[in-house]
Order: sequence, then structure tokens, then C-alpha cells
Amino acid sequence: MREIITAGERPDLKKAAVAALRGEWPAFVLHDAVSTTHRQAVGEYFARYDVMLVEDGEVLALAVAVALRWDGVVSTLPDGYDGALVAAVTEHESGVAPDTVCLMSATVRPDRARGGLAGVMLTALRERAADAGLTRVIVPVRPTLKARYPLTPMADFHRWTRADGLHLDPWIRTHQRLGAEILAPAPNSMVVTGTVGEWEDWAAMAFPQSGHYVVPGALDLVEIDRERDHGVYRETNLWMRHPDIAASS
Repeated sequence: MREIITAGERPDLKKAAVAALRGEWPAFVLHDAVSTTHRQAVGEYFARYDVMLVEDGEVLALAVAVALRWDGVVSTLPDGYDGALVAAVTEHESGVAPDTVCLMSATVRPDRARGGLAGVMLTALRERAADAGLTRVIVPVRPTLKARYPLTPMADFHRWTRADGLHLDPWIRTHQRLGAEILAPAPNSMVVTGTVGEWEDWAAMAFPQSGHYVVPGALDLVEIDRERDHGVYRETNLWMRHPDIAASS
């Protein structure tokens, strides 16, 4: 039997699921300072959008979203992943009424990939957003295939399509098949900083001199400054918008 439950209902399952699915993300992604700083607030303020798909006691998929206010104009979108987190938390604490749900992450267990579970999770989030009176759905998408082309700007990559008109990237295609449209690149969507030693641990590679490096799993280059003992990664994501949620009667 499959069911959708929130992390608040089963925190034990959420903890186990996060531990099991951490390996699906590059290590450096887990060290985004903005995400770390706001994690507790997001879990508290937006618990209804922290959902898991559970089957026979096992988590098959996990999705996290936040609620924020957006006027539908591309130029006023938040600054990607980090910007959406900050906006959602700040607006909630300031009493600003949200009208948009922003999907921050969706992870499916590897052995259940390509089974349509991403669509199941998005539908669950849309239902919760509708119950909360939200009407828009946006996503700062992290294209999985982009890591193979770290030298290519997202402004070019987002135009790469197949013969059928869908995007070359499978994660972008997943959203397109659910009705989403591409809006614009999101520069500096996620910024990760650390010492050279930390970056060598996260990337499992050496950085013998200062410069820009291709790092496994990174969508963009990582800048290393050995003299300052500092490394920084500025990731560009891709804003996509799903069909609006119909107002409940």
C-alpha cells in the first residue's frame, strides 16, 4: 500500500530516508550554507510540503517545497534555490501571505527511478498547495545532465532539445511532461564555499594550484584559491513553471 505522509507525521522515516538518499546528491551540495541555516525554519514553517511517498514502511520518494509570494513576472523570480529559501522564510516571519509553492527538491530511490514517482510527488504537493490557497508552482530545476557540460552556460544548455521537441536533459523532460515550461536561468542559485581541504574532501580530488576546476557532479566550474585557502562554487539552475493550480470552488 502506498501513501503520502509528511515528515512531521513520521520524523523517524524522514531521518532514515535522508540518510539513504544522501548518496544521490554530490557531497558539496549538502554544504550550502543558506540551506543549512534555514533548514530548521523550513521544516517548521512548511511542514505540510515536506512529504514522503511510503510503501510498506519504506520511503520511495521524498520532496520538499516552500511557500512564497511571486507576481508571475520572470524578472522578479527569487535568486534561485538559496533565494527562494530566504524569501520563503523571511516572508513567513513577516506575515506576508504566500501565493506560490516552490519545489526545492525531489529525490526518488534509485531502484524506483523512471516509475512516474516524480509526478506522484508533484501531484501531492499541488494538492497541499491548493488546500492552502496557493495558485502558482515554480521549481529551480537542477538538470542532471548539465554536469557533463560544466563549460556550457545554462543560457545555452536550456535550449538544447531532442527531435521530439523535449529537452535533452531527463529531469527537465520530467517537468515538461507534467506540463511545465522553462522560464529562465537562475544564476547563483546555490553558492557553496569552503576551504581547499574541504573541497578536496567533497570532490574526492586534489586541487594542486589556484584556478577553475571541473568537479564530478558540478554543473559549473569550482573556483579554487590556494593562497586564500578558499573554494567557491556558484551553481546556475533553471527556473521552470508548472501549470497554475485551479482555484477551489
